[in-house]
Amino acid sequence: MEALSQYFYDLYVQMRDPWAIIGWLGQLVFSCRFIVQWIQSEKQKKSVIPVSFWYLSIVGSLLLLAYGFYVKQPVYIAGYLFNCVVYVRNLHLIHNSAQPVE
Repeated sequence: MEALSQYFYDLYVQMRDPWAIIGWLGQLVFSCRFIVQWIQSEKQKKSVIPVSFWYLSIVGSLLLLAYGFYVKQPVYIAGYLFNCVVYVRNLHLIHNSAQPVE
C-alpha cells in the first residue's frame, strides 16, 4: 500500500512541472478535435471533418511533440513527429479546393 501511495505522490510531483502542463495542454487540444468533429457531424447528421479539426490536430501534435522531446521519450517523438505533415497537407487541399480555378 505504501508503494501505491508513493507512486501517486510521484505522479502529483511530476504534474507540477511546467512541461507536464504543456503535455497535458497538448493532450487536451488534441482530444478536443474529436469533440469538435463529433459536434459538427451531429449538427449535419452525417460524418464530417471541419477545418478546425486540422488546426487542433496541428497545435495538439506540436505541443505533444515538444513535450516528447523534453521528456526524451522516443514513443512520443515518433508518434507526433510526422503527423503535422498530413494535417498541413489536408489544410492545403481544403484551401485549394475552396478557391475558384482560373
